[in-house]
Amino acid sequence: MDDKSLDKIEPDGEVSPIDTDYQVGQDNVVIKIGRYGFDIHNPVFGISGVLILLFVVITLIFQAHAEPVFSSLRGWLTSNLSWFFISAGNVFVLVCLGLIVSPLGRVRIGGTEASPDFSYLGWFSMLFAAGMGIGLMFYGVSEPLSHFSSAYAGTSMEGGLRTDWAPLGGAAGDVLAAERLGMAATIYHWALHPWAIYSVLALGLALFAFNKGLPLTIRSIFYPLLGERIWGWPGHLIDILAIIATLFGLATSLGLGASQAAAGLGYLFNLPSGVTTQVLLVIGITVVALASVIAGLTAGVQRLSQINMVLAASLLLFVILAGPTLAIITGFFANLAAYLEYLPALANPVGRADSNFAEGWTSFYWAWWISWSPFVGMFIARVSRGRTVREFLVSVLLIPSAACVLWMTVFGSTAISQFVRQGYTAAAEAALPLQLFAMLDMLPLAQISSFIAIVLVIIFFVTSSDSGSLVIDTISAGGKVESPTPQRVFWCTFEGLVAMALLLGGGLVALQAMAVSTGLPFTVVLLVGCWALIKGLATEPRPKKKG
Repeated sequence: MDDKSLDKIEPDGEVSPIDTDYQVGQDNVVIKIGRYGFDIHNPVFGISGVLILLFVVITLIFQAHAEPVFSSLRGWLTSNLSWFFISAGNVFVLVCLGLIVSPLGRVRIGGTEASPDFSYLGWFSMLFAAGMGIGLMFYGVSEPLSHFSSAYAGTSMEGGLRTDWAPLGGAAGDVLAAERLGMAATIYHWALHPWAIYSVLALGLALFAFNKGLPLTIRSIFYPLLGERIWGWPGHLIDILAIIATLFGLATSLGLGASQAAAGLGYLFNLPSGVTTQVLLVIGITVVALASVIAGLTAGVQRLSQINMVLAASLLLFVILAGPTLAIITGFFANLAAYLEYLPALANPVGRADSNFAEGWTSFYWAWWISWSPFVGMFIARVSRGRTVREFLVSVLLIPSAACVLWMTVFGSTAISQFVRQGYTAAAEAALPLQLFAMLDMLPLAQISSFIAIVLVIIFFVTSSDSGSLVIDTISAGGKVESPTPQRVFWCTFEGLVAMALLLGGGLVALQAMAVSTGLPFTVVLLVGCWALIKGLATEPRPKKKG
């Protein structure tokens, strides 16, 4: 399905459309500048653009003061609101599970007679691709090692588990227990909860676009609660929040990718890996993404994504074969069992003593996932027409979760095995962006595998920037899927500028601070959206035979 066809899709079979006089683009302003033009929603595009531009300018002007401000902001938000983020994550999982077992699970996206646009294999591949990104490359080694080291040492190391947390118990000096705790804590951040966040928004977008006939934009989900007011300021604010959250979520990922690529280049070729190199990488890759946007190389981006999937699968298979193969294979099931065992304690929002873990890791992750949700959610919505709600939720929750568990097991278990069984401490002692390369250094063909890892990060960077600018542009164009190319150029450029501003204004701390602060208001939006989604599904006709 191409982008243009999305504006012309009619439901197949029975649906319960929303009767509204609103036409997509009716509030848009068309601006012509020579051969080029803009077709922007008034006032969503202007307000979000100005706010983001002000942030970039202020951060660059006051670089010396930015880092302590970002550090304080992140610390205050996570220490005071970790219970809120953790509770919200649990709500999203429970909503998804409830819809799966309820009669609403039989509702079909696109109408009672709609058929899927993609085969199971193609659909699963795209779901898998949506979940594979810079985050897995950055944290695949570092997070399991961090949690394992903290649990094994019996101390509250930075970012790790504390042993005074009664539900998990202590693991000081106990290698097996520490490994179980470390992998369970890691999988908690990459399995059901983040995919439930994506599922809620993706399902809402798909339902209200393909069944209800509303524009493919975030405000449409709230029609059951706000009615025609979604075309006014309540809807404007929802879309503005979605744009800002998505842009800072993307900038966080781009910043992490730049820091890891720079670290890898320094590790392999002795190039400087500081902020200057990271900023130059952001500039270079943003230019490549811009070239893709200007040329309209949709097929090129698709080919890059396919190449990336092949490279990711190859790197994964290489580590399985070159690493502790038996431990990895058995570890997949053992880690999954440990995750399920510790899930109630990990998801507990109150009475926690593990402040480093609950605040420093989980709160940041949930806010980051939530800020990414419009980007990933819109992608999933576009490719899921024809699936039943039950089929959609089971697949979106389980397939990518299993892929993430496998990825973390392969890279995390290999790094932990090197530390425990080979006495190799370099990976555990390296800075976060370097830990992947330090782990690969202990395996055969380290130069080749490390170079492939750098290429993976860079291609993820390009495709995320290009696709992210499309999603943001769709929202800022009032739901128009096809809008003038200069608008995507505008947002693609801004993604790079925000990533550079955050890197210059505080590095990793600044990236995390903005992900948490922009994810906070959008968490409220998503929680309210859950109720609107249920109300919307309740009015839909259901096919007689089970879907």
